[in-house]
Parts: sequence; structure tokens; C-alpha cells
Amino acid sequence: MAAPAATAATKGNGGGGARAGAGEGGGARKKKGPGPLATAYLVIYNVVMTAGWLVIAVGLVRAYLAKGSYHSLYYSIEKPLKFFQTGALLEILHCAVGIVPSSVVLTSFQVMSRVFLIWAVTHSVKEVQSEDSVLLFVIAWTITEIIRYSFYTFSLLNHLPYLIKWARYTLFIVLYPMGVSGELLTIYAALPFVRQAGLYSISLPNKYNFSFDYYAFLILIMISYIPIFPQLYFHMIHQRRKVLSHTEEHKKFE
Repeated sequence: MAAPAATAATKGNGGGGARAGAGEGGGARKKKGPGPLATAYLVIYNVVMTAGWLVIAVGLVRAYLAKGSYHSLYYSIEKPLKFFQTGALLEILHCAVGIVPSSVVLTSFQVMSRVFLIWAVTHSVKEVQSEDSVLLFVIAWTITEIIRYSFYTFSLLNHLPYLIKWARYTLFIVLYPMGVSGELLTIYAALPFVRQAGLYSISLPNKYNFSFDYYAFLILIMISYIPIFPQLYFHMIHQRRKVLSHTEEHKKFE
């Protein structure tokens, strides 16, 4: 469930990225973009989200310079991280109302996986908040989202700098494994505390005759990374070759 969280490095369903993605394939037919009002809203949304993740990045740097250590930096950016990552839920609404032509199901899966990790793991299990693994995925997410929302903003304005396009389709090579590693290690670190406290678990007997083991559920999430990560990673590698090679060919013709 949490594995696709890192796919934000290349996913095209953000505030307005699908419009940009429509024209990135060489022979792909161009899709009609959102109307003027929807475009204006999406630009504002993406600018705000870019600024929000920049605030998180600056917060991390300032906290590191003040402490002289990278340990427990999560506490310095906890509130903005929760706010702006939860704000990504609007991306599901964007797809649902049709201003971004992406799959509602896929978008929900990708966004909710991150929200789950933030609230149901990192927020709920306080003991893991000081783990270095949290900082690992936070840094990966932060760099990824600054690039992603910038990409969407400039795409909506029909003025996409090559550097941002290159960064979006290149830096995931490092950021995706980095984010996934941080997510897995954080969930793993949370397991003993979840088991000890019986967090979010429902045991029998009860009047609903229903049981739920959150500890086992987290283990299943970790196992789900095994088939999902390689597929998504190599899909993104393929997309990178397709998009950047098309860009190079276009430059030659110019």
C-alpha cells in the first residue's frame, strides 16, 4: 500500500500534470486541457504546493544547521509535512471532477499510500519519529514534490524548462529507492510498538464477530513492495527514455 508513495517522482496525476503528460509522447494525440478557470485554479494549487514543500526543505536545512545533526529533524517539519502531504488528497478530487484526466483509482492509491504512512504509521507510532529512516523518505519526498509540482505549474503555463523536465525524469533513479527504503525501514521500526500496544487491532470476541490485526496488515504492506517496486521502477526508466529521447529529437529539428 505504501509502496506507490514513492512513485510521485513520475506520476502524472498531480494538480495539473496530466495535461503536460498528454503531449510528451512523440506520436501521442494531444488531449484537450482544462478550461481557463480550471487551469488558473490548478496553477494556484501547484504553486502553493511547490511553496509548501520548499518550506519543508528550508525547515530541514535550518534545523540541521541549528542542531549540527541530522537526527530527529522530523520534529522541525512535522506540521507542514502533515499539512501539505494531506493537501495532496485534493488531487483525487481533481481527477474525480475531470479537470485532470487521470485515473481516480490509481491517484487515490498513490496519494492515500503516503497519507497512510504519515498518519497511520509515523504520527500514530511516536517512537519511530526519531528514526533516521523517517528523514530518509522525507528528504526523498521533499525533493520529488518540489520538482513534480514545479513541473505541473510550468506545464500548465506552457513554458516548461528542460532542466525541470530532466530532473523529473532523472532524479527518481536515486529518489525512488531512497524513499522506498525509508518507508520500509520506518514501517519495520514501528512493528514491535504496534504489536505491544495492539494499535488499531480488533480482537475477538466482539458483537460484530470481526477481527483485524494491524501488525499483520503492516507486514503485508511491506511484502507488497516486492512485486510493486520493480514494476514501477522499470516502468519509470522506460518513460524516461521515451520522454527525454523525444525531447532530444525535437531539439535537433529546431
